[in-house]
Amino acid sequence: MSSQGKNPLMTDPTPNETQPSAITPSPIPDGITEMNGNKYMADAKGSLVPLELVNPMDKLIDETVRKIVSYAVPLQGQVARFKTHTEKDILSVETLLAQEFGAKLGGKKGNMTLPSVDGLFKVTVSVADRIDFGPELQIAKQLLDECLNEWAASAGPELRSIVTRAFNTDKSGQINRSEIFMLLRQEIEDERWKEAMRAIRNAMRVVGTASYIRCYQRPSVDAPWEHIAIDLAKA
Repeated sequence: MSSQGKNPLMTDPTPNETQPSAITPSPIPDGITEMNGNKYMADAKGSLVPLELVNPMDKLIDETVRKIVSYAVPLQGQVARFKTHTEKDILSVETLLAQEFGAKLGGKKGNMTLPSVDGLFKVTVSVADRIDFGPELQIAKQLLDECLNEWAASAGPELRSIVTRAFNTDKSGQINRSEIFMLLRQEIEDERWKEAMRAIRNAMRVVGTASYIRCYQRPSVDAPWEHIAIDLAKA
């Protein structure tokens, strides 16, 4: 294949561990306190433990955690700055196009794709509604409990599990939205179930929007797009 239509910047995604990190670690305290010529480490309760009495494995874990965090802190700042600069760059393009053509870039909600001329790179902007739930959700829960209690013998464990997970709140008191949406996809003809689904839909409140920016690249125009993940779980 000729070099035309190829991405010269695409590299092996496996990081080269022999290369030094471009991130300068933040100064993190070593957790050691010196008093009267003796060294101590504070435990989680705030008590000072003589350094020589701290378990060697705990010391190793402590050093490792502090090292990781020292790199995580500046990386968080870099990602935040990248997001801010990216949003400003996209807004600049939108403004220029609006001035030039008198039209807004993107779809009705603001979704858009910005491609490079050679077709090897693109940036997408996805705008999604942020949804909260009103008091009707409790009515739905009561109706679903009635259904499941009556169907005790026939309701499979999978369905029970979805209902349970949907209405379990997390530590911040938030309903599990993804499981709620899974309930809405269940095709069940019982009128109480249908009424519960109607209550869930009525409970939905759009409380704002969230914007997601994603970057992609590919080695050639006939290759699939590869997401440039800026996410620790996907890197």
